[in-house]
Amino acid sequence: MSFPPRYRARSRVDVSGEESRAKAVAAAIELFALAGFKGTSVAAVAAKTGLSQSGLLHHFPSKAALLAAVLEERDRQDGDFLTGTTAPPLGWAAFDALTALVARNSTRPHLVGLFVRLAAEAVEPAHPAHAWVQEHYASVRTWLTEAVEAGKERGEFAPDAPVGTIVRTTIAVIDGLQQQWLLQPDEVSMAAEFEAFTGILRARWSTVGSG
Repeated sequence: MSFPPRYRARSRVDVSGEESRAKAVAAAIELFALAGFKGTSVAAVAAKTGLSQSGLLHHFPSKAALLAAVLEERDRQDGDFLTGTTAPPLGWAAFDALTALVARNSTRPHLVGLFVRLAAEAVEPAHPAHAWVQEHYASVRTWLTEAVEAGKERGEFAPDAPVGTIVRTTIAVIDGLQQQWLLQPDEVSMAAEFEAFTGILRARWSTVGSG
């Protein structure tokens, strides 16, 4: 007989292994954000984690595997923040959620830097993150498209609101603000600028409160 997983005590080896993996992912996030994937070595991540290079490779057999873990962690954090255990917000609620996420990212420059650097590097088809970046943008476009279309059905958006243009422009504004904020963090407020942008969208396309 064995206990269900939630009641089973984990061994010290398991706990230690999970802690080492988490430390390695955190170190890789920081280093990838500063130097990019190509400019970061496995040895550098191992040194920052406090592991030998062979010890790090025990958890992640290659730098590409480490990158996959980093991207998975980034997606998990953003996904949990946006939706938790509920369905993704639709209509104007989706833009409210994005505004909150942009504000949250203003406190996480390492993750913003990671995304900006990897997105630029991964334009190359041979880059290990190329498929991830493509999937990232595809999923964001799908979500925002559904959000605006649902908003139209609910009567939140004007019937003639251009779905594709709103979606693509929103993504472009977020990416552009991240780039400018990393270059001039004391002069650019991502949260304030994105909130102003969504205000412009609402003024043009929202039917709420228009009578």
